[in-house]
Amino acid sequence: MKTTFSWLREYLLPFAIAIVLSLLIRTQVGEARYIPSESMLPTLQVNDVVIIDRMHHQYERGDIVTFDPPAAAKKDDVLIKRVIGLPGETVEVRRGHVYIDDQLLEEPYIKAPFSGSFGPLTVPAGEYFLMGDNRDNSFDSRYFGTVPEKNILGEAVAKVYPFSKAGSLKDNGAN
Repeated sequence: MKTTFSWLREYLLPFAIAIVLSLLIRTQVGEARYIPSESMLPTLQVNDVVIIDRMHHQYERGDIVTFDPPAAAKKDDVLIKRVIGLPGETVEVRRGHVYIDDQLLEEPYIKAPFSGSFGPLTVPAGEYFLMGDNRDNSFDSRYFGTVPEKNILGEAVAKVYPFSKAGSLKDNGAN
């Protein structure tokens, strides 16, 4: 008959190690996230599942990132948007076209024209201006302001579900 100690060592210890490792991987390395809204259409559809690289910490224009919204957003849910304005750049939207430092931004991932104007706004140091691809249906930096880098959880690097549309988000014209 096994002693209590040997039972703990044989069953409970491996289980505890597995839980700790999975938590470390999810919070430090990467995780899967599903897309809850239409704000990133057509790049990401509702209920798509993407892999988030949490080790990535240098963001470039065009990267798709998940983040904790700033306090001005008055939301607790993690959001997913595209990096549009980098620290120190001036972002402006004129009649549905995005300008960075007065230069028209080429955005091949935008498939439908959108309306509206915004700015100009200079992105503070250490912050980013983020927008959804479905501009007329996206709650983004136009409404809640820039996002501090510390709020960014990671970069969406691949779509893994649905399986028929799985692949890199960098290879499909998304970035």
